[in-house]
Amino acid sequence: MARVLVVEDDPDIRQLVELRLRGLGHRVVSAASGPEALTVVAERGAPEVLVLDVAMPGMTGLEVLRTLREQPEHAHLPAVFLSARVRPEDIAAGEALGAIYLTKPFVVSALGAAIERALAAAVETAGW
Repeated sequence: MARVLVVEDDPDIRQLVELRLRGLGHRVVSAASGPEALTVVAERGAPEVLVLDVAMPGMTGLEVLRTLREQPEHAHLPAVFLSARVRPEDIAAGEALGAIYLTKPFVVSALGAAIERALAAAVETAGW
């Protein structure tokens, strides 16, 4: 399974997502904010896939992904947005970054399938 970085400011949701992803066999690290996520990546290396909330104080999930994607080594880092924001413009912004966009509340199987799709798309993009 994949190494997943979960970026979610709500501790209850973050814990729930971690628990569910571990239940699917993934290795999970989490961050409570965008800046913390960037520190985790800098210190521990990139995950195989990101699961990000969009609306977080200080730095949105969209900004986190854009910041990481500006670095050549993370240009194709697969991502899944997991957000309560359901406005078409929010979904379009996430998809414009090449991420899969899911809304909360979420179904575990849908999140697992989105992670698998994001990983498969990254492999295809990298030409592996």
